[in-house]
Amino acid sequence: MVLSKTASQTDVSVHSTFASRYVRDALPRFRMPENSIPKEAAYQIINDELMLDGNPRLNLASFVTTWMEPECDKLIMAAINKNYVDMDEYPVTTELQNRCVNMIAHLFNAPLGESEAAVGVGTVGSSEAIMLAGLAFKRKWQNRRKAEGKPYDKPNIVTGANVQVCWEKFARYFEVELKEVKLRDGYYVMDPKKAVELVDENTICVAAILGSTLNGEFEDVKLLNDLLAENNKKKGWDTPIHVDAASGGFIAPFLYPELEWDFRLPLVKSINVSGHKYGLVYAGIGWVIWRSKADLPEELIFHINYLGADQPTFTLNFSKGSSQVIAQYYQLIRLGYEGYKNVMENCQENAMVLKRGLERTGRFDIVSKDNGVPLVAFSLKDRSRHDEFEVSDFLRRFGWIVPAYTMPPDAQHITVLRVVIREDFSRTLAERLVMDVEKVLHELDSLPPKQPKANGHPHHHRNGAIPKKSELETQRSVTDAWKKFVMAKKTTNIVC
Repeated sequence: MVLSKTASQTDVSVHSTFASRYVRDALPRFRMPENSIPKEAAYQIINDELMLDGNPRLNLASFVTTWMEPECDKLIMAAINKNYVDMDEYPVTTELQNRCVNMIAHLFNAPLGESEAAVGVGTVGSSEAIMLAGLAFKRKWQNRRKAEGKPYDKPNIVTGANVQVCWEKFARYFEVELKEVKLRDGYYVMDPKKAVELVDENTICVAAILGSTLNGEFEDVKLLNDLLAENNKKKGWDTPIHVDAASGGFIAPFLYPELEWDFRLPLVKSINVSGHKYGLVYAGIGWVIWRSKADLPEELIFHINYLGADQPTFTLNFSKGSSQVIAQYYQLIRLGYEGYKNVMENCQENAMVLKRGLERTGRFDIVSKDNGVPLVAFSLKDRSRHDEFEVSDFLRRFGWIVPAYTMPPDAQHITVLRVVIREDFSRTLAERLVMDVEKVLHELDSLPPKQPKANGHPHHHRNGAIPKKSELETQRSVTDAWKKFVMAKKTTNIVC
């Protein structure tokens, strides 16, 4: 969804130099043209505009896959016209989805019998997966409360303040209170002990993150499970865990097979994972897996027959393409356990190359952990003259898209840059990025320090002097002022 403003009166048409071989009239920018144009002209006009998009391989802000093998590209294009929801018309595609669900369930150590089918579904990314998992927890909690004759109108979920925005969307859209564990300096994930302290009888689940968006760190799901089990026994509750493994679900089984975070822990009832991240598939495909049939309320499953045979469905949307499901199956059988392990190890090694290169500059503190999602999050040691937003802005001149952002409460005074290492980010690119970062730092050093505007100060001494700020207060004020300056330079479009 894009919320945007239209252009000014002087910029209401779309022009293309090469398309003028086919059509001379400019096209209206925000209205459908009255007449048709040749297909060659339509292609050229759009192609020319898309040239100004960023290079996906240099978009280091995104976890989403930007490269697949040509053979998989062919399968995707061959299935581009198949609507996945037509299960009766495309039974093989449905079968491939079921195979993916079972493969992923076994990867996450679901307690399945020899011939028992896994419970799960393919989704449009982890956002839909989280919505479905959240709805299942909410309905199970409501049913239990109704049976006990207790109020069921104030459900809540406990998470860390580092959760992805889709959790906030779920809470707002489906009227569930989001109780967030605040972060603190040096600890940028949910503290399991503090999370359990926030749990009450209205908590439908505790959501743990395997691979924080902010710094790639895995939350301690094992400790959370143990603390929550003790709390449940003490209070007589049955509070479960959902693991948001959007980024880490296709990493931990291959890099850290001994790490207990999945269905090996008894309170973990559902897990979501993004196939379009380290599942190595183009956007957008996600998966949600439930521990057992008992964890997915039957009343949430719809049965339809107007497309042929009886079809059970549990999704927020209806129609969607089949291509990404087929692409996920291709990757699972093409790479196998060995192939995924090789890819993840290579990503981790390249992350270490980048980390060491940044450390050699002597200018950065590394915020990310070595164990976790292959990414490097880092902050400037000295922010007295320039900050991370400037570094991010200057790196765009070299084609790199490296996001700068502030941490959530109560660590919002910390600003970091983050580089996500995907399969298509090579060692050569890592070394090149370090060189370009050094060039940016050299250029910034030659510039005068930023001067945030000051329209008076709210705290003056009686003699009119401004009291000296603490280092922390200075850091926060500079970050806020420069962030406003950088954001003011950006476009008015809001993409969500």
